[in-house]
This record gives sequence, C-alpha cells and structure tokens, in this order.
Amino acid sequence: MRVGIGYDVHPLVSGRSLVLGGIEIPFDKGLSGHSDADVLTHAIIDALLGAAGLKDIGNQFPSEDPGYKDISSLVLLDEVNKLLRAKGFKVGNIDAIIIAQEPELSPFIDDMCSRLSHTLGIASGQVMVKATTTDGLGFVGKGEGMAACAVALVE
Repeated sequence: MRVGIGYDVHPLVSGRSLVLGGIEIPFDKGLSGHSDADVLTHAIIDALLGAAGLKDIGNQFPSEDPGYKDISSLVLLDEVNKLLRAKGFKVGNIDAIIIAQEPELSPFIDDMCSRLSHTLGIASGQVMVKATTTDGLGFVGKGEGMAACAVALVE
C-alpha cells in the first residue's frame, strides 16, 4: 500500500462555471485555470499520482498543451486511473477537503463523491469529500480563491 497527498488552489473569477468534483455548482464566480480548474479533482489527481510514484499533474497534463484547454478534470482523472492500473495499482480510498468561504457546498458533496468514485470505478464509500471555510481569513476567506487537499491510498 502507498499513500499520496495532493493540494491545489485556483483564483475565483467572473464569467466561468464553478466545477468541483465534476459537479457544476451554482455560483456567480468560477475558478480560473487552463482546464476546468476543478481544485478538488486536481488535488485528488496529485494525491493518486504521488501514491503511485508518478510525476505531478503539471507534468502529466501541462498547461502549455492546448489539448487540455478547458478539459473536464474528470477526463484527466480517468487518464490517471489508467496510468495507475498500468502500474498494477488500484485505488484503496480517497479523503479530500475543499477550502472555500462560499458557496455552501454541503448540498453537493454526495454528488461529488458519486461522480468521482464512478470515474475511478470504485465504490462511493471509498471517496470522502468534506468542505470547510477559513472563517474569513486569507485569500479564501476574502472570496479570492479556493483550495483543496487530498490524501489517497493505492494498493
């Protein structure tokens, strides 16, 4: 068994959809990035890549590559899952947390877990997503961005 950790952060901007865990969240801002900027899925990808001893998301899917422009991070997660399987690994479990001042994310957590687990071909109980705020502190607390952290176990 191997463990990996992932972290990602993106700024919030007007004119973009907010996508977290592959779910579009109703909000007046979205995350800025080369892909769909899904911080949750990006943190999970890095955790899985780290656990498998592979290079990080930026090495696997460089932002300079126009093929990844606005791509769904679930497509990238599926590719990472294929890389893991090719190395003989399978996902044991994922524990992740989204750090965002707003919007309220609890109504979407179950859908995120379901979408992520479906993409990985594992049971929904193997993916845990939580959300927290920073109580108004820092760039997250000021509504300037969001972050996510994830830990993954692969066997």
